[in-house]
Amino acid sequence: MKKITFLLLTFLLCSSFPAHAEIKKENRLWQDESIYSLMVDRFNDGDIKNDFNVDAKNPLAYNGGDFQGVIDKLDYIHDMGFTAIRLTSIFDNTTNGYHGYWVKDFYKTDEHFGAIKTFKELVKEAHKRKMKVIIDFVANNTAANHPWVSDPAKKDWYHPNQEMADGTNGWIDGLPDLNQDNPEVQKYLIDAAKWWISKTDIDGYSLPEVNQVPLSFWTDFSKAVKKQKKDFFLMGVPQNNAQINAAKYQKAGIDSVFDNAQSKKLRQAFATTNQSFSDLNFSSNQDIKPELMANFFDNENTERFTADIVEKRQFPGSRWKTALTYLYTTPGIPIYYYGTEIALNGGKTPDNRRQMNFRTEKDLIDYTTKISELRNKLPSLTRGSMKMLYDRGGMVVYKRVYKGETSIVAINNSTKSQKVILTDKQLAADKELRGLLAGDIVRNHNHDYILIVDRDNSEIYVLTEKSGINFTFIAALVGVGVLSLIFLLLVIKRGRKVKVE
Repeated sequence: MKKITFLLLTFLLCSSFPAHAEIKKENRLWQDESIYSLMVDRFNDGDIKNDFNVDAKNPLAYNGGDFQGVIDKLDYIHDMGFTAIRLTSIFDNTTNGYHGYWVKDFYKTDEHFGAIKTFKELVKEAHKRKMKVIIDFVANNTAANHPWVSDPAKKDWYHPNQEMADGTNGWIDGLPDLNQDNPEVQKYLIDAAKWWISKTDIDGYSLPEVNQVPLSFWTDFSKAVKKQKKDFFLMGVPQNNAQINAAKYQKAGIDSVFDNAQSKKLRQAFATTNQSFSDLNFSSNQDIKPELMANFFDNENTERFTADIVEKRQFPGSRWKTALTYLYTTPGIPIYYYGTEIALNGGKTPDNRRQMNFRTEKDLIDYTTKISELRNKLPSLTRGSMKMLYDRGGMVVYKRVYKGETSIVAINNSTKSQKVILTDKQLAADKELRGLLAGDIVRNHNHDYILIVDRDNSEIYVLTEKSGINFTFIAALVGVGVLSLIFLLLVIKRGRKVKVE
């Protein structure tokens, strides 16, 4: 009897959930992914045996994070709904190269992070969880004390040691700048990139300072690595604040590019309330694939977005929730910098690379998990067309449509409740909107859909048929009640029988 009651309750709950939200994607595309981006040294220390010269109190030194630490937290990342992880460079670095950008050996892992065997285990464990792995491949420069620098035979492997200027190559931050036009350098870098793919089965590379390397090199690089593994992904990371022509890089084989310009607009729009979203409208440039652009609020090269929020004297939790709703429901791949889930604060480098703290409140983690679940279940949020329906004073409503599935996203980033009226022409006649975040239901009334969203709140709706009287729901409810009554009577009867005996 208990089993029957439980089954009916399960059926009852399932019947109240919109069918659209159960659509499963066929073959996952890169635009369907959501990426958790982390700095290995600052994430989690899982193996104290490789803590060489570690000083957790010094932000310019190694702090102890390693591959085992990432492995230990894969379930944590996966349970928040992420389908891919990005690691900053794991190659062997020189002293204090905790960030990975001072490469000393392109064929070794950094001793502070662990052996390549452990990294391969990391990739294997991620793949078990259906998560993809991307790592930084540093192709622009080497460490200042790399053996090549003092090798006369490799003098032509670097550009002259001079300041950068328009039309010239030079060293940045004192780092020897590789000459990718040299066939030997090109071959070395491409061979190393192919080696890591075949050796570890990674799924993609993120490419720091992508704008400082010739497009001709990236064309050859992309062709070579994509022959090595099917659907291998390349994601360009321009220098902070660099404005580049993303279409040119996509044509060169770089699938995705960190969109610095869009990030700046996102931070301005969401750091405080009552801001217009008009500047966030996507480019009409048909050469760009917006669904593959890497959208982000912050990363290892920027100040933390939480710092912007605090500067505006706003509450980080509320601002982050509305910001993440937009990030997860607009065209592009969301890049989620570690610590976002706890609203980690931080200023300029290295303050923006603080150690992760896993002992914290779960409110923002739970919200991330919820919107991740919806993004993973609704193809319209990752593959659909986008049309802005309303934008005024911090309240925005837009529509995503894919193969008959229509999602409506309403974000209220203002200081008061907002009312928005949508029409049949904007949506469809005789339908209803079912909210999946707060459970709101909006029915068509006199050809209008009236949306009411409280301040600092958002709702993601799916357009469905009118539910009317849900006879299945009522029948299940009655059934549960009848079975509960019968069960109660049987208990009473059995109790009386025991007393008589």
